[in-house]
Amino acid sequence: MMNLITPVFFVTVGCIDLPWISTRMSGTYVYRKSGMDICSRNVTLVARRSCSLIALAVLLCSCKSTPPTSLVTPVQKTQPPASTQLSQQPMRGIWLATVSRLDWPPISSVNISNPTSRMHVQQQALTNKLDQLQRLGINTVFFQVKPDATALWPSQILPWSDVMTGKIGQDPGYDPLQFMLDEAHKRGMKVHAWFNPYRVSVNIKPGTIRELNNTLNQQPASVYVQHRDWIKTSGDRLVLDPGIPEVQQWITNIVAEVVSRYPVDGVQFDDYFYTESAGSKLNDNDTFRRYGAGFASKADWRRHNTQQLITQVSRTIKKLNPNVEFGVSPAGVWRNRSHDPMGSDTRGAAAYDESYADTRRWVQLGLLDYIAPQIYWPFSRSAARYDVLAKWWADVVKPTNTRLYIGVAFYKVGEPSKVEPDWMVNGGVPELKKQLDLNDTVPEISGTILFREDYLNKPQTQQAVNYLRSRWGS
Repeated sequence: MMNLITPVFFVTVGCIDLPWISTRMSGTYVYRKSGMDICSRNVTLVARRSCSLIALAVLLCSCKSTPPTSLVTPVQKTQPPASTQLSQQPMRGIWLATVSRLDWPPISSVNISNPTSRMHVQQQALTNKLDQLQRLGINTVFFQVKPDATALWPSQILPWSDVMTGKIGQDPGYDPLQFMLDEAHKRGMKVHAWFNPYRVSVNIKPGTIRELNNTLNQQPASVYVQHRDWIKTSGDRLVLDPGIPEVQQWITNIVAEVVSRYPVDGVQFDDYFYTESAGSKLNDNDTFRRYGAGFASKADWRRHNTQQLITQVSRTIKKLNPNVEFGVSPAGVWRNRSHDPMGSDTRGAAAYDESYADTRRWVQLGLLDYIAPQIYWPFSRSAARYDVLAKWWADVVKPTNTRLYIGVAFYKVGEPSKVEPDWMVNGGVPELKKQLDLNDTVPEISGTILFREDYLNKPQTQQAVNYLRSRWGS
């Protein structure tokens, strides 16, 4: 699987030898997919329709919630996902973030008052990016279509995203998702629709709340005004409460809307599941009292909630279109061996314990076509070595039909770092080469995804960009 207007800023919360992987999350607004650093919490803000809805209603009614006996016990039998067409070449992907306009659309475009001119500027910027990606050898774009509780397509469930026009609910005059699909497919590139499932807003500022309230008389209005009882504050942002069954159905409906209407090649959820920060915890005590009967702990119940969503979305996608791949890009560490003998030899903040996402189990249960862990550290980072984690994940997927793609921290290339100096050596090329070489030689690894697109245009990454072009480009 992060800043609001400024593309990058850093916040340090103490120095501990942990990769704080609340990834792509924003601890204090860090929009980097996951890459919160090990010694600091860095955040780099970095028709078919009616038939589909009927089918979806049947699917949702069949998804009952029953407490599992154990969420850590190894699964004995793997249920492979419905057959999808396997890629003929290794994944060479890149994430293209729209939240806070990190990669696209251009920030300046929202200041263009003429809708037609604004549309042309945004479309030209996107085609320029796709041309560059094509020259670089990128074959798949992970395009963020739901950065929060807004959409980059004309949705019947979500209001238009403000990233397009500066105002929630304002029609940009075209369909960005359809435009991306047309232009990418024209260039022989695949597109996976990237969703942030639970986030409603990137902050809790009065102006943001006012904007959400202003959608009350729009169609559709924001979930914030339609279902205020679903909304919680967590990690200094508004989020949906993952423990409410209706929330899980609502998210599934959104994914179903895209899969039933667009020729997307895949759907991806990022690493935002339960996203909390030390000073902004999610208060779901009432939800737990209502729905948590039969669970030994709130932690087990939370993990069950995230698994229920993944199960429901996976089944729905396969019913609507078996050829659409479903994947998750979680934090790089599932669990540490010091806490679980099945975990990796690492000392990092773990998705299982921090985000309540039992990603290893999802693979074992065959819920995913692919998993793309964000392994955002170099070989020399002892607390979370790249090679240790990549090989650990390779062992996880080996007995399954789930493909493994590795998320690589291209945003760190060329950036000065006392704890990770390898990214500065010769423009970061040697470290990048080692990571790509490993990805190409471990049989279970099916490719690489770079985080994120705009870093291809930074001065400090140009040596690495030239290297990628020589390695991947045609």
